[in-house]
Amino acid sequence: MSDPLSPPAPGAGAAAAVHWDDPHREQAFRAWLQAVAPAHGLDPTTLRPASADASFRRYLRLDGQQGSRIVMDAPPAREDCRPFVQVARLMAEAGLHVPRVLAWDERQGFMLLDDLGRHTLIEALDPQRPDAARPWFLQAIEALVAWQRASRPGVLPPYDEALLARELALFPDWYLARHRGVAVEGRLRETLDQSFALIVRQNLASAAVYVHRDFMPRNLMLPAGPDEQRLGVLDFQDAVHGPVTYDIASLLRDAFLSWDEEFVLDITVRYWEKALKAGLPVDADFGEFYRAVEWMGLQRHLKVAGIFARLTLRDGKPRYLADAPRFIGYIRATAARYRELAPLLRLVDQIEGTEAASGYAFGRI
Repeated sequence: MSDPLSPPAPGAGAAAAVHWDDPHREQAFRAWLQAVAPAHGLDPTTLRPASADASFRRYLRLDGQQGSRIVMDAPPAREDCRPFVQVARLMAEAGLHVPRVLAWDERQGFMLLDDLGRHTLIEALDPQRPDAARPWFLQAIEALVAWQRASRPGVLPPYDEALLARELALFPDWYLARHRGVAVEGRLRETLDQSFALIVRQNLASAAVYVHRDFMPRNLMLPAGPDEQRLGVLDFQDAVHGPVTYDIASLLRDAFLSWDEEFVLDITVRYWEKALKAGLPVDADFGEFYRAVEWMGLQRHLKVAGIFARLTLRDGKPRYLADAPRFIGYIRATAARYRELAPLLRLVDQIEGTEAASGYAFGRI
């Protein structure tokens, strides 16, 4: 999950804006950059931050004879760049606009990439103006369908029962226990286990395709010029082979924007129609497909609420947890729609104080 920043102006002295916690890594980076700069016509003195990341990666920008370029700084002890390289190749082969890997020091975790621009799709969107947003979402679903059509089994890691369960565990482990101070035990634990088993079973019933896993407006780049009209796609290194419902759920149930359900339905129908026409394995009945999307979205909402709590409490990034109420709202809306999820809704309502406590007795840590 990337976090775009406003970069400082290029020019002399901009390099001082790049902070290094490890002087040995800084020295290694300077040596690597000096080695690759001549071949790519780069000016090392223009180096400045481009964006941070919810992981341990960060991105730097610098200028060159053929325009600006991006450097990924991914400490190898914490980040494996091989999935990024693999998925970038798969997406390019599928016709998506993704950064080319221009140079890569795998051992040290430095990578030189194309610069897809400075403005993410989220900057062009206003939930109060859905008509203006619709053309952008139609472009996004075109890219999504192209990505899914390229799917082949056995290429990317499976989004299987074990991974879905590990992701769901982030909600009790980080959001409930660490953030809310709730003891996850007894009847509350039983309710979560039963609800999570149901969610996993429902989601695994969907056919599998390539899944970006964070396909949302903050990871889509606006076209940077007249020579490229496609949306750019970033932050794809965690891609898997899993439920066809996942990426459309994450696109429309965004971590940082909320849309009226009428708009969500409209775009989901348009995606579903294109997916059917492309021969993708979506349910032939839209009602059943939309139900599957909601259940997939519920899994993602629970996971991301846990991730946002972890980013704040473990990684010192409090801005993420400020958006957690949006996800709690998504969770409540979906759980309220399906009878099987009534126990989960009661649990969340009691913890969040959105309904009078009843039916549960659990202690604070």
